[in-house]
Amino acid sequence: MLNSNRDSDSTSGKGLLWPENQKSAVALAFDLDGPTGDAMLDGSLKYNQRYFSEGAYGPWRGLPRLLALLKKYDLVATFFIPTWVVEHWPEQCAEVLKHGHEVAYHGHLHEVFIDCDRDKQLEIMATSREVFQRVLGITPVGFRTPSGDWNQDTATLLNEFGVRYSSSMRGDDRPYFHRNEQGEVGLVEIPGRWDLDDYTSLALFEEPDFPVGLDRISPYQQVESNWIHEFEGYHREGLCWTTILHPKVCCKPGRLSILESLFQAIRSHDNVWVARCKDIEQWWRATQNG
Repeated sequence: MLNSNRDSDSTSGKGLLWPENQKSAVALAFDLDGPTGDAMLDGSLKYNQRYFSEGAYGPWRGLPRLLALLKKYDLVATFFIPTWVVEHWPEQCAEVLKHGHEVAYHGHLHEVFIDCDRDKQLEIMATSREVFQRVLGITPVGFRTPSGDWNQDTATLLNEFGVRYSSSMRGDDRPYFHRNEQGEVGLVEIPGRWDLDDYTSLALFEEPDFPVGLDRISPYQQVESNWIHEFEGYHREGLCWTTILHPKVCCKPGRLSILESLFQAIRSHDNVWVARCKDIEQWWRATQNG
């Protein structure tokens, strides 16, 4: 059975050469959640138009700004999208593909995978695949668990379902393989970090409140500095840097300058491989003795 344990630590960041001898890799990734999540799962969303509108801001207003900014800096990205959002904002989701970006699995209603048994997880994935094929004409190869966790069946299930990579776990700053007990390769993991999730510094939602206790919004210059410093650290060590960002959180007018400064920092180097997650998966699988 495949599990969520990483494979052996056989590749040092400093010795890693990315395609065309690029020094580091960047996989910009955005979770286009819309209003999916806890309020939708517990049925309270229909009584909470404020929360619905807060989430809807992502695909309706935030996404066009983000696509324009990515185009300005000639950057590609991966968008993890719950398929309820695909059904309700099909034109906006189609624009993501038209701009050359990747679209990948992120549940249907942003489900909590660790609480779902194997049959329920299969049901969610089958629903998601059907929606992607019917609405967008694609079959994704990537997955990011909506709730940031999964149970012992998930990695096996995803691999059997045809998923090629995950960007769900946190335990490294390079890709790695999920292997079964016989050492056979399953998913490629492209790990992110929660401290680089924009929710940790920029989110403030009420009913349901998130973060719990309604924490303060961090100063924008501090957030910008933190993210740029983290990217520069990954670049110095030749690692793979990915993001967990949400258009409904970070793509409001005053916050877009944070992203623009980050994109400028990335483009200030001529030896950064900016790629979609599926490109990183393909390269890692082909070159790392998988």
